[in-house]
Amino acid sequence: MGRDEHRKPKGKKALSQTPKSQIVDNDNIDVEFSEELADAEDKEAQARAHAADKRAKNKSPFV
Repeated sequence: MGRDEHRKPKGKKALSQTPKSQIVDNDNIDVEFSEELADAEDKEAQARAHAADKRAKNKSPFV
């Protein structure tokens, strides 16, 4: 047992950092956009994302 385990006030319940009702899982959301509306920054970001995906795919999991 750690030292801090003895210093908890008795009778008070520990609260989580974020209420479960406010937790939103935004991972893996696909966003589509029109090529006609894309500017140079959008195309550069798309190219960087594609390159990062290639690097992640080629990376060995045992490194």
